[in-house]
Amino acid sequence: MKRILLPIVALTAISLQFLACSNRPTGDTTQDDFLVQWMDTSVDPGDDFFRYATGNWMKNNPIPDAERRWGIANLVRDEIYTKLLTISEEAAADKAATAGSNRERIGAFWASGMDSAVIEARGLDPLKEELAAIEAAKTAADIMKLVARYQIISGSPMFQLAPYQDEMNSEKVTLHLYQGGIGLPDRDYYFNNDERTVKIRREYLEHLSRMFMLMGVDPMQSNIQAAAVMKLETSLAESSRKLEDLRDPYANYNKESVALFTSKYPLINLRGLLNEIGLEKVDTVIVGQPEFFARLNKSLKSVSIQDWKSYLSWNLVSSFTDQLSTKFDQENFRFYGMAMTGVQSQRPRWKRILDEEESFLGDALGQLYVEKFVSPTMKKRYQILVDNMMSTYKDHIQQLEWMSPETKVKALDKLSKVTSKVCYPDKWKDYSSLNFDRSKYLENVIQCRQWQFKYYTDKLFKPVDRTEWDMTPQTYNAYYNPSNNEIVLPAAQFLIPNLPDSLADDAIIYGYAAASTIGHEITHGFDDQGRQFDAAGNLANWWLPQDSINFSKRAQLLIDQFSSYVVLDSIHINGEASIGENIADLGGVVIGLDAFKKTEQFKKGEKIDGLTPVQRYFIGYTLGWLGHTRDAALAMQVMTDVHAPNFLRVNGPFSNLPEFYEAFGIQEGQRMWRPDSMRVIIW
Repeated sequence: MKRILLPIVALTAISLQFLACSNRPTGDTTQDDFLVQWMDTSVDPGDDFFRYATGNWMKNNPIPDAERRWGIANLVRDEIYTKLLTISEEAAADKAATAGSNRERIGAFWASGMDSAVIEARGLDPLKEELAAIEAAKTAADIMKLVARYQIISGSPMFQLAPYQDEMNSEKVTLHLYQGGIGLPDRDYYFNNDERTVKIRREYLEHLSRMFMLMGVDPMQSNIQAAAVMKLETSLAESSRKLEDLRDPYANYNKESVALFTSKYPLINLRGLLNEIGLEKVDTVIVGQPEFFARLNKSLKSVSIQDWKSYLSWNLVSSFTDQLSTKFDQENFRFYGMAMTGVQSQRPRWKRILDEEESFLGDALGQLYVEKFVSPTMKKRYQILVDNMMSTYKDHIQQLEWMSPETKVKALDKLSKVTSKVCYPDKWKDYSSLNFDRSKYLENVIQCRQWQFKYYTDKLFKPVDRTEWDMTPQTYNAYYNPSNNEIVLPAAQFLIPNLPDSLADDAIIYGYAAASTIGHEITHGFDDQGRQFDAAGNLANWWLPQDSINFSKRAQLLIDQFSSYVVLDSIHINGEASIGENIADLGGVVIGLDAFKKTEQFKKGEKIDGLTPVQRYFIGYTLGWLGHTRDAALAMQVMTDVHAPNFLRVNGPFSNLPEFYEAFGIQEGQRMWRPDSMRVIIW
């Protein structure tokens, strides 16, 4: 995906006079141009281009107390939040809404989530029966029956169970089993000994203890139970694979029968678990990390039933803190918000309820959003942009010097079969079986989780629906799906804050949309993972051996480049874990630039506010990554996310492009400069 960053300041019309310097753009600044407004021309573009292009915006837009980061994604999402808030409030107030309609459904869910007085009065009562069932467990078999139920309603304890297209047969959906079951964001949090991570472990242990006390456990016993959960999770983490090791599609594909899995790990009793959750017909699973399940099976024998009960109670309540009374919500925020990411205050409740609506009723909101805010003209413009990028990508593949003619034929075939889904789907999910109670928010969320579980597990027994979208039109993100060989580009991804689409010049559009989104997602089909899938979406080797070697040599240069970047304190980028995103960023910038060179704006070469078309292209791309992040959140991102921080998603790929050096006069000795032998070009 292009952005996991996840999720408005009104622009003021100002003009900046560029400093006189041979390696900076020159010319009169006569128009009101937000690209110019946001630049910090006291920074040399050859030293830190990201700060040069966006520094003035960051100086004038500090990160709000309730946010872990603040940037372009937040600005766009705030515009979308405002629109969705209107939709939700109007639906909740509409007493005449048709019974069973999406409007009535959205209104009821919204009302239940926003009624904090009722939620506060109910306290932990909505989960008392579930907690009593956990307390009644006496055997490992009892524990696994509870795990089966909680795979459906409360956050996948122990491990993750999910249906996905079979990597070796994209025409079939197969059940996948993956490592999981830990409360910290990544397995390395349990073992790294740097000061920052050690502190987080201490905070986490305290958080566990506090949560048990909120459940009514006395302080001494809460400490004992917290220590037991920490020990159990550490054991699971010990047998979990590192972030970079999860990127190997072959190593994480281990297909076997349910009978064989059950014989190897009898205490997990997969056959019994599947029967409990209505998947009696499933006879085959794909196991991501066998060593994890071997450890889990041993733990079901070696860990006491009481400790497993503590683990399940913690997991259950933790998965519903947003739906419980204030004391649970605030304690969850104290650790996962403040301690983990440095955020100082909670985001407003209305935004958090909108996030829940988006998660559970995204297509219902999407239909109303598209009707009000997305025009066919916009969809047409970006479909044309996709076609232009595809054409330019084809040119690049044909001209590659390092790839053999035989492999080029297959690469071109795969490119020609990439499906593009632009702005919004043609059909929507059916939520007609959902019926919400305005006074029972937690139960409404459980109902939604049950609906989602059934919706996705029903795919196990049906033909693959290649028309389906896994994102909504109002999502500021995009993705490439290797099994479908498709790029999916929601309408919201193309929004620029306070700038109507029709007023954006091609330099901005090709940088902001074509390069950082469209070209990025196409390149995912040809990154270190995507290249291992063929045109039909199957995991298969279609490369000649020497071509694979040539690709890997170039990819290694990019791994080395990003591994050398120090982000915070002594924290380096994980070049191996982030290589796919870094390849996609580089490919997007290169292909987007060549596609832009075919436009009239580029050919005319006229300056706008002193910026040449190529300079505007590079700054337009940078706009897509505008923003800054709290140190704590940045440290977490490096440990848990395959995406590099925003500033390196600009400075990293740009330092490999000769056109960038020429456009801004980058010279040897400046920090952005890299010798020719170290510059990376793959696609």
